[in-house]
Amino acid sequence: MAETNSESRNVKQPASSRVQQHDPDVVQRPPVDIYEDASGITLMADMPGVSRDRLTIEVDKDMLLVEGEARIDMSEGMEALYADVRSTRYRRSFTLSGELETGQIDASLKDGVLSVRIPKRAEVRPRRIEVRAE
Repeated sequence: MAETNSESRNVKQPASSRVQQHDPDVVQRPPVDIYEDASGITLMADMPGVSRDRLTIEVDKDMLLVEGEARIDMSEGMEALYADVRSTRYRRSFTLSGELETGQIDASLKDGVLSVRIPKRAEVRPRRIEVRAE
């Protein structure tokens, strides 16, 4: 759904309503879905506009920190007149359970969605016990 009006397309906006530079101290909390299965957990974070080189994932003891910065490159001579987003920085932290293997974290980024897979330690994973017949 477009929010433009043909009458206002050529109207110059006052300087006070133009897009202002984002405040570096303001961050957004990206929405995250968390799934658990028998072998671990998966976090899926929506981080549109964030590229791999502007994404940081750190783990320290039981804390997982995800940070990213979105950047939208515009052609020379263009400037943004309006933006719903006031900050282009994302940050989210999670406290991890001791049953997770933080040394085996795997992460991928595709189409603005970050997927982080954290396996459970082998000793806490369910396992099937084979019964021998004698």
